[in-house]
Amino acid sequence: IILRRINALFCGTSYGSKGAGKGGVVFMEIKRLTLQTDKLEIMKEFYTQCLGFSLYGESQESFQIRVGTSVLEFTDKDVTGEPYYHYALNIPANQFQEAKEWLKEKTTLLLEDGEDEADFSFWPAHSCYFEDPAGNIVELIARYKENPINESPFSVNNILNISEIGLVVKDATRVGEQLKAIGIFESGGDPITNSSLNFMQDNRNGVFMLLTSTDRRWLFSDKKSKIYPLKITLDKHLVLGVDENCEFFIEKKLRTIEP
Repeated sequence: IILRRINALFCGTSYGSKGAGKGGVVFMEIKRLTLQTDKLEIMKEFYTQCLGFSLYGESQESFQIRVGTSVLEFTDKDVTGEPYYHYALNIPANQFQEAKEWLKEKTTLLLEDGEDEADFSFWPAHSCYFEDPAGNIVELIARYKENPINESPFSVNNILNISEIGLVVKDATRVGEQLKAIGIFESGGDPITNSSLNFMQDNRNGVFMLLTSTDRRWLFSDKKSKIYPLKITLDKHLVLGVDENCEFFIEKKLRTIEP
């Protein structure tokens, strides 16, 4: 039942490998992800004390945690409303059930049709989901082809990197063309539409931007995709995201950007 439901939700979703890795000029790895929150202190306590992530840095208006080779930053600077996002974290290919049990000891797993995990046979991969205090829909995903294995007992230190971020924009078709111009393509090679969840990447390393428009329901949640400011650092010279006016942007930086 859950697999049929997932397939229905992904109708119009593009996935696979066709079209990926077309000589892209950008190395598609999310080095840093900056998200807004109106619950900064509660979020810091949840991620560092409950889940056990190491604090990478902080200021009066933000904090950062190390997520494998990525950095996840939350900020309340210029925040309006109660922003929420969907993002996923890669875990070792052989540790899904172990990671799921680890997560269940710390928070409540989200359900879809009464099930607490998703079997994405087309990747292939398994995922489980939870909601943090700010309402973000967070996913742990074990990709069996791309992710390495780890024989040590699972802990927060086994999380590999930021695997996915939902990139919600006004016009996914237009933004898709802008991404193609910098070497980031839809992973299945299919046309990008506003109604689809478009998996954007430039190689087959299990890292994606989930490009979509508004009002698409996130899997394992009743929440629908909304536009909120965010910033994605892909490599040492490129930052993209959505600004405070809900407009998509791409910035090329001349100076080095550390993760």
